[in-house]
Amino acid sequence: MFTNILVALDGSEVSQRALMEAVDQAKIWNAKLQLIYIASTIPLNSLSMDTTYRMDNNLEMQRMLEKEGESVLENAKKYCTDKGITIITHMEYGDAGREIMSLAEQEKFDLIVIGSHGKSDIDRLLIGSVSSFVVTHNKGTTMVVR
Repeated sequence: MFTNILVALDGSEVSQRALMEAVDQAKIWNAKLQLIYIASTIPLNSLSMDTTYRMDNNLEMQRMLEKEGESVLENAKKYCTDKGITIITHMEYGDAGREIMSLAEQEKFDLIVIGSHGKSDIDRLLIGSVSSFVVTHNKGTTMVVR
């Protein structure tokens, strides 16, 4: 039985399917549903360019990701409301896997629903799969949606 469910969203089609599955699970178990979007940027620090340029680009990238996150969470909230599910949303910043696990430890989720891959397969090659990280580190149940 699940009472507290987390679904990780990134704006991809796969994360939308994860949301739909999480909503179904929340209805089945009459569980609380929480959504998380993580604004994560690839650090530009290793590139050889001047510091001011890096800072300006990092700030602009952060603003773009925040705007995208707000949109993703708002659309998800509307979907959940239309399905009769009340949600709590979280926007975090940093490494996606670590932020998901940090929130999971704080909130004691008994189910985490996550897409099998995100918006970019390149992300998987560069930083490893977020879903694999969560499966490896989550002490509770993880549902990976394809």
